[in-house]
Amino acid sequence: MRRKIPSLQALACFEAAARHQSYTRAAQELALTQGAVSRQLTTLEDFVGVALFKRTRHGVTLTDRGRDYAAQVTIRLQALEQDTLDVMSTQGRGSVLHLAAVPTFATRWLIPRLPELKAAQPDLTVHIETRTRPFMFADTPFDCALFAGTPEQVNQWAGTLATKLVDEVVLPVCHPSLLQGQGSLSAEALVALPLLQQSTRPDAWRQWFEAQGVAAPQALLGARFELFSMTVAAAVHGMGLALVPRLLIMQELARGDLVVACDRPLANQRAYYLVRPVGRDNPAATQAFLDWLLLAATDLMN
Repeated sequence: MRRKIPSLQALACFEAAARHQSYTRAAQELALTQGAVSRQLTTLEDFVGVALFKRTRHGVTLTDRGRDYAAQVTIRLQALEQDTLDVMSTQGRGSVLHLAAVPTFATRWLIPRLPELKAAQPDLTVHIETRTRPFMFADTPFDCALFAGTPEQVNQWAGTLATKLVDEVVLPVCHPSLLQGQGSLSAEALVALPLLQQSTRPDAWRQWFEAQGVAAPQALLGARFELFSMTVAAAVHGMGLALVPRLLIMQELARGDLVVACDRPLANQRAYYLVRPVGRDNPAATQAFLDWLLLAATDLMN
């Protein structure tokens, strides 16, 4: 039986035109003429029997039905592209795992250990993209996610199962020059030093000083960075104190690029988890990855 599916060329034209809200820019992206894009979209509208675009003084805009259709088409074209890349990357052999991960943890902890995973699971290929907040697995190609958060945050992630890998120990660190020859400083002394802020955790310094029973009216001031990797780089260059997880700066501590300014960790109940969607396919690859992660996390704590 013939499927009621438009041509892939028509759908590609539609997705590009919907994204750009312009036939001209869609044509430029797809290396086609504007007329060719227009014809493909007219054919698509005839096929589905509804108007997908309406003309305005500034070009075209999606109709309500067109907007709904574009959202679904975009997801399916991305999935089709991903499936194709998966086959190309493995030459049809082995299994592929699509992983979402918090960026600095992926860069500094996971990726250096991937050769060990390859040795243990030679047929498993892991593709990694960054995500810093919970998302709907149904709207993405991800099989699982490496997530940093509290138990409450993990429990509120609907439709998922989470396995804790390792607790997060957050400490104030800095370049040795900021200590002016001292081995460490008191919590009170840190109030006078410049603080580096993490935009994803804007209250971290305030929470740390409150936990030490120290008044710090300047706790929210200081240069702000989006990623831990940026904050760490700023600390290494002597810009101020960074409040970061110890496991993300093991190399800097070992080299002496950073030192612990005050050995009082922030007890924030945060940890790193592997989060999996309930009912998603690819359970064998996900379970193999989880088994390896648990062993790697155990080695880290020993």
